[in-house]
Amino acid sequence: MRSRLLPLLIVLMAGVLLALGFPLAASLAAAQQQRVVVDRIDDTTRFAALAQYVTGGADDERRSTLQTELSRYHELYGIQAGVFDRNGKPIAVAPRSWTLPAQGEAQTAYAEARAGRRSHDPRQVWPWQHGTLPVASPVVRDGDVIAVVLTDSPTSAMRWRTLRGWLLLAAGELAAMGVAVMAAFRLAGWVLRPVRILDRVTHDIATGRMKSRVAAAGGPPELRRLARSFNEMADNVEEVLDQQRAFVADASHQLRNPLSALLLRIELLGLELPDGHEEIGKVREEGKRLASVLDDLLGLALAEHAEADLALTDIADLAAERVEAWLPVAVREGVELDYAGVAAATGWADPVALSSALDAVVDNALKFTPQGECVRVSTEVRGESVAVTVADGGPGLTDDEISRIGDRFWRSSRHQNIDGSGLGLSIARVLLGQGGGTISYAPGDPHGLRVTLTVPRTAP
Repeated sequence: MRSRLLPLLIVLMAGVLLALGFPLAASLAAAQQQRVVVDRIDDTTRFAALAQYVTGGADDERRSTLQTELSRYHELYGIQAGVFDRNGKPIAVAPRSWTLPAQGEAQTAYAEARAGRRSHDPRQVWPWQHGTLPVASPVVRDGDVIAVVLTDSPTSAMRWRTLRGWLLLAAGELAAMGVAVMAAFRLAGWVLRPVRILDRVTHDIATGRMKSRVAAAGGPPELRRLARSFNEMADNVEEVLDQQRAFVADASHQLRNPLSALLLRIELLGLELPDGHEEIGKVREEGKRLASVLDDLLGLALAEHAEADLALTDIADLAAERVEAWLPVAVREGVELDYAGVAAATGWADPVALSSALDAVVDNALKFTPQGECVRVSTEVRGESVAVTVADGGPGLTDDEISRIGDRFWRSSRHQNIDGSGLGLSIARVLLGQGGGTISYAPGDPHGLRVTLTVPRTAP
C-alpha cells in the first residue's frame, strides 16, 4: 500500500510545484524584458527630446550633438540607435552604417511610433531565442510626428539574466521537491502506521495469538477509531472463544463422572450375565471409545486455552527422544520405527507442546501402518525453519482425504474400525500453531502418508 500511496503523493506535489513554477518562470522572463524595455523607452524619450528641433542640415549643430550622443551611446552599450524621418531616411544613426530594416520587428516598432504610439509591449524573447529587442518612440513637434527614434538592443545579457533566474528557480523547485518527498514519506508513514499495526495484529490473531491487540498509535482519526473498534471486536471474539473452550472443557469434565459410573455399572452387570455374552463386550468397547473422545475433547480445550512457552530447543534431539519412547508400542504392533536425519537442529518451540504434537502424529502412524512395515521419523533444516517428518507405511489417503486431515472428528471411511476420535491431529495443529509452527500432509512414496511438523528457527 505504501508503494501505491507514495507515488500518488509525490506526483500530486510535483504537479503543484510545476503548476507554480512555469507561471513564475514566465513572469521572471517578462520582468527581465520589461525592465530592458523601460530602460530603452527612457533612452528613446531622451533622444526624441534632442531630435525634436533638428532641422536636418548637414552642419546643423543640434544634429551634430544628436549624432555624438548616439555614437557615444552605441560605443558604451553596444545598442544600435538612430533617428529616422517619416520616410525612413536616417537623420542620425550609430553606427553610421545602420539603416532602417525593411521588415521585421524593428520595422513594426518604427511603424507604430510613426503612427504616434510608443513601443511598450514587444514580443517576448526567451533564453533560447537569438535576436534583438527594438523599441521606438515618436519625435513630436507642434503635435505632429516628424521622426522616429529607434533602438535595437542585443538580448544576450537579458537572456542570460533570465536563464540564471530560471536556474535559481529550478534549484528552488528541486529543493521544494526534496522537502515534498520527505513530507510525502512522513505523511505516508503517519497514515499507514495504524494500517501496518492492524495488519500485523490481524495476522497474529489469525495464527492463534489471540492476546494481540492494536496499540494506541498516531494516524488519521478514522484509523484510530478503526483500531479501537478492532480491539473491541478482538475482545468479543476472544471472550466467545473462551466461553466455547470453557464449555467444552466443563462438558468433557462433567461427563466423565457419569460415564465412569455408567462403565462401572456395566462391569457389574457383566458379572451377572453368562460368560461370553457378546452385547456386553460391545457396550464396554463403546463406553471406552466415548471416554477416549471425552479425554481428547478435554485435551483440545486445554491446548487451545494454554499459551505457548517458547524456548530454543534441539528439535532433532526431541524427535529422537520421542521415537525412543514409542519403540515399545512399535514392537508390540510389529512395526519398525526408526529415526533418521541430522543429529542436532535448534528451533523455537514449546518442548511440551511439540512433544505432544509429535506423539499424536507418531501414534497415528503406528495405528495405520500394518505389521512388517516401517515408520520413519526424520529431521532436517529448511532455511529459516526446522522440519520433523513422520512417514508411515500405511495405505495412505486420496487427495480429497488429505485436504480434510486435521478437521475435528474427521476420519476416513476406510479407517472407521481403527480406534481413535479424530481429534489427535487437530490437537497437534493447535499445539504447533500457538508457537508459530505448522503441520502439513503429503502422500508417501510409494504409499503411506508423510506428516511434516515445522517450527521456526528464529523467535516469532
